[in-house]
Amino acid sequence: MIKGDILYKLFPFLAWKPLITLKTLQSDLIAGLTGAVIVLPQGVAFAMIAGLPPQYGLYTAMVTPVIAALFGSSRHLISGPTTAISIVIFSTISSYVEPGTPEFIQMALMLTFFAGIYQLGFGLARLGALVNFVSPTVITGFTAGASILIITSQLKYVLGMQIPRGESFLSTWFNILRNIDSFNPTVFMIAAVTLLAAVGFKIILKRGPVLLIAMIIGSLLNLFIQGEQHGVVVIGKLDVFLPMFSPHHFTLSSIRHIAPKALAVSLLGLIEAVSISSSVASRSHQQVDVNQEFIGQGLSNIVGSFFSSYAGSGSFTRTGVNFDAGAKTQLAAIFSALFLLIILIFASSLTAYLPVASMGGIILLVAYNLVEFDHIRLIFRVSLTESLIFAITFFSTLFLNLEFAIYVGVILSLFFYLNQSARPKIVALAPDPEHPKRRLISLEKVTHTECPQLKIVQINGSIFFGAVHHVESTLSRLREEGFRYKYILLVADGINIIDIAGAEMLAQQSEQILIEGGGLFFVALKADAQKILEKEAFKNLVNSDQVYESISSAIAAIVPQMDKEKCQLCFRNVFFECREMREEQL
Repeated sequence: MIKGDILYKLFPFLAWKPLITLKTLQSDLIAGLTGAVIVLPQGVAFAMIAGLPPQYGLYTAMVTPVIAALFGSSRHLISGPTTAISIVIFSTISSYVEPGTPEFIQMALMLTFFAGIYQLGFGLARLGALVNFVSPTVITGFTAGASILIITSQLKYVLGMQIPRGESFLSTWFNILRNIDSFNPTVFMIAAVTLLAAVGFKIILKRGPVLLIAMIIGSLLNLFIQGEQHGVVVIGKLDVFLPMFSPHHFTLSSIRHIAPKALAVSLLGLIEAVSISSSVASRSHQQVDVNQEFIGQGLSNIVGSFFSSYAGSGSFTRTGVNFDAGAKTQLAAIFSALFLLIILIFASSLTAYLPVASMGGIILLVAYNLVEFDHIRLIFRVSLTESLIFAITFFSTLFLNLEFAIYVGVILSLFFYLNQSARPKIVALAPDPEHPKRRLISLEKVTHTECPQLKIVQINGSIFFGAVHHVESTLSRLREEGFRYKYILLVADGINIIDIAGAEMLAQQSEQILIEGGGLFFVALKADAQKILEKEAFKNLVNSDQVYESISSAIAAIVPQMDKEKCQLCFRNVFFECREMREEQL
């Protein structure tokens, strides 16, 4: 059994065998064919966004999904070229070499290799849970900014203008305005017709190869008006072959430039893949292994980089289509790659008639669909913090390096999460006099009488090194609040973790309160939190007489320890024990 578990870990695709039947094969074949038709125009478009020859997007759509499916865990995730990663690759490498050149291609493949190494390392180190601490707002802000950059980069193809390649977002727009007199109406007409056709067929068909249909219409229009005589440029015939193995040519200089930037690509790819696979898993009721997804994405990029594939990740569009088309297992992704290869063998020459303007129109639509307008409105309506994360990530994407924008968004997410974790909510509680058992109720909601000697507080959050200062200052403030509270009862059912720093702080607080003639008590401590307080280093300061399982037992033990004279003068009757104690004294 142990050998079998190891075998499944090394080769997770072996676990598919019980799932494969004639019925699932039929469903996966149909889903695979649908996916191949969908990815054909997308692969060409994404490669152009990345600054690569069109066939490299198709190679990525052939190799990456196969490896990701074999070594990932999601049954429906389709990996391959994506818009966001494509524009990051273009932005990262174009500052060093001219897009489309052999040097650019080599650097893109090296970037893919290093991104895969990072992803594989994260997966083997079991760091998948870290993705949960990155707010989805980071991806929303990044993709919104990236969509504007994509639209900006395609305007020269859509408008038929001779615009020098801008070094930044603002300089590109400046060049567009400065060269507006070179506008070509024929080119713009073809781009506009292609775009409108895509939108129209999307409305009519809802699903299907609408982008492919729109490109065919754009190509036919170009042939009809003889667009090449009016300055319309066509993509030309694709020299598509079966992806062949080609080794990388590493140099110290290229590694120094590429390896640090590949980290941003790897993070973006992992966040995309995990968020998409988790989203579709909620619909398919499948349990996704995030660490295995990291490994699958990493291996797909490592292997793909040796077979002319640039960095890929999970695709929301193609994954959604795959699920809706009825895919049952990861075989659908493999069939999609095989069908794409077959289509290209018989139809690659048709791209000789495809205008660059038509591709520009298609890319404009793809970029527009990237923007999650509903989610953005929700962010600004609901959360100031998330709005800030979105705004900073969005504007960093537009005006700074794209890889830096990713880092900024991730760091901001972690900062706000850690800041929130470092300030666990501490709520004052008091017995509800109208409840027969006087259950404790938060004083944030209502105002009830408190005992002048005993302060009851509930801590909701872990007491770890980052939260020590906040908890310590709150407890100190309670002790100094009118010098009234000699006794403090911590309701600890909301404390999941107490680390060494937290235990030391609680022990010091307990010692200080004891010196002042009072006591610090705990109720409803969870097992893991109680274990560390029972360690030898803290036993003398936090002993078993200070820890109780229930509120009633804790109050019954604390009240008799209070100052009897103050109790005799107090008529608040906060606890049942107050009246009983006073009656005994009489």
